[in-house]
Amino acid sequence: MQAYSRQIERQMVNLYGSLSEKDRRRYAAVEAAKLGHGGLAYIAELFACDPGTIRHGRQDVEQLPDDEAGGRVRKKGRSEVS
Repeated sequence: MQAYSRQIERQMVNLYGSLSEKDRRRYAAVEAAKLGHGGLAYIAELFACDPGTIRHGRQDVEQLPDDEAGGRVRKKGRSEVS
């Protein structure tokens, strides 16, 4: 497996940080799959996420486009209760 350049890694980390929780794990899963052997560990370290999160993302990607929670995105911060 060949690692990405520092510039590309920085761009990937910035993109990763801008995504929703679900999209982050999906993105991480796709990147890990692209890299093949060793990709999961590399991407988990790059994004400082648990390898289990990436495995969950693989399952999410396999279920596309039939995502039951397609339109729902959990917002960051406190939720207000009326």
